[in-house]
Amino acid sequence: MTIAIPEKQYFKIGEVSEILDVEPYVLRYWESEFKILKPTRTRARQRLYHKKDLELLLEIKHLLYDEKFTIAGAKKRLQEMKKQTAAEKKASRTTKATRVREDAPVTVEKGETVNLSSNQEDYRDILLEIKRELKELRNILEG
Repeated sequence: MTIAIPEKQYFKIGEVSEILDVEPYVLRYWESEFKILKPTRTRARQRLYHKKDLELLLEIKHLLYDEKFTIAGAKKRLQEMKKQTAAEKKASRTTKATRVREDAPVTVEKGETVNLSSNQEDYRDILLEIKRELKELRNILEG
């Protein structure tokens, strides 16, 4: 069963509760048990969940309800998944580092250099996304 997560940056606990079909107190309990789960808080201490938090909550629900893991077993499984993801990211960074070295400035003739960097557009996109997220967060906090 696939649950569609709406395209939003932040979700309140009631919205998350509806999406996951669990009571809000269950989400608060999971937050106390799974230290990896840390929703953002407003000044009024209201929880704001990111899309990544929802994906983690979906995995927790799957492990507990479908796979019948205990809380301890689910924690262990999530740690294993985190280690696997970290190893994959490390491998990806190694590949990117190799690519960056390949994109380094190259001397063509007598001191002339040509910068072959294709990463500038990627960085620009990342910064624009961060800017959008910060604006949305500011609107939530002001609203």
